[in-house]
Amino acid sequence: MKMMILVFKTSVENESEVKKIAPMLDRLLEGNGSWNFDLEDCDRILRVVTEQKNVKDIALAVEKSGYYCEELED
Repeated sequence: MKMMILVFKTSVENESEVKKIAPMLDRLLEGNGSWNFDLEDCDRILRVVTEQKNVKDIALAVEKSGYYCEELED
């Protein structure tokens, strides 16, 4: 299966907030991909590299943690 890159706009602002979300993102991807935040970007970008297209799951999980999260289309 081919890997895809999903890009999300978020409201995550700093490393301590990233650490709060990290275990949930790790569980969601279960070793089938990786993720990172670009907090320098004005959209506080979350990039997810994964085989499965679980956009709604990722956005929902971040939102449940109390942050805005919306997929950015190409």
